[in-house]
Amino acid sequence: MTAPVRENLSGLDLRAEIERLRKERNAVILAHYYQKPEIQDLADFVGDSLELSRKAADTDADVIAFCGVKFMAETAKILSPQKTVILPDMDAGCSLEDSCPPEQFKRFREAHPDHIALTYINCSAAVKALSDIIVTSSSAETIISQIPESQKIIFGPDRHLGGYLNRKFGRDMLLWPGVCIVHEAFSETELIKLKAQHPGAPVAAHPECPPHIVDHADYVGSTSGILQFAKSFPGDTLIVATEPHIIHQMELALPEKHFIGAPGADGNCNCNICPYMALNTMEKLYIALRDLAPRIEMEEGLRLAARQSLDRMLDMASGTVGKGDLGRA
Repeated sequence: MTAPVRENLSGLDLRAEIERLRKERNAVILAHYYQKPEIQDLADFVGDSLELSRKAADTDADVIAFCGVKFMAETAKILSPQKTVILPDMDAGCSLEDSCPPEQFKRFREAHPDHIALTYINCSAAVKALSDIIVTSSSAETIISQIPESQKIIFGPDRHLGGYLNRKFGRDMLLWPGVCIVHEAFSETELIKLKAQHPGAPVAAHPECPPHIVDHADYVGSTSGILQFAKSFPGDTLIVATEPHIIHQMELALPEKHFIGAPGADGNCNCNICPYMALNTMEKLYIALRDLAPRIEMEEGLRLAARQSLDRMLDMASGTVGKGDLGRA
């Protein structure tokens, strides 16, 4: 296969060109917390994946430029089918999505017909369409607390998040064996050393982390939850066990505090930086806005099926679904 021809953009003021195209295209730029600081700083909204998609849906923008990964841009398209959704690099995937191919998930569901599928949002639109209820890391606890203990559940694709919920709620959900390569990379040994170097500093961890990391955490929650914890904890130093680019938002909001990313295996590696998120660059964002490509396209039947499981989550998170309404979609 012929390698793509790289454009020479060295003479361009990329930020100015992106601003120009944002206005010309009537575009809204979204950046996940795990994006590079330079992309976060020019975005209209910075946040968690679903939060960003909902904010974009509420705007009058014609174009959504999603600086994140593919499943996030798909979610934006599911919620805003009339808008053009572009992703700076279509290869920006997710190890959790990759771990759960739709055809395998479908067979797994068929082998357990008495289970409902409670599925983490970090999955493809096709897997969302095969699911009963989608959850985010911030809504999972609210939703699982509404499901009767007698109801059998498949939880995927993140076995660490599912295991955390099992332990916290005394459930026995059947877990799909996927993991996030970023949160899997943290080292318990190095974390213990870091805690010893900063006595009294709390640890905030994402529930995608394995149990041996979560067990050391003073706070466990979503990226937005970790950010809120950073704003409220009384000390001056916080150890952060999630993708370290969220620290940019912490430093902007709280310049007087000190934030330390939890270490990887050798105590000094960049293995906890998401390689998929890193594929998005200023250059690629400029080209995507210029060409309105790569573009997220989705068959309407698939979109509607995926939307159903997302809507179920939104209803349950707002408390508008009764326990008698939790059967298979």
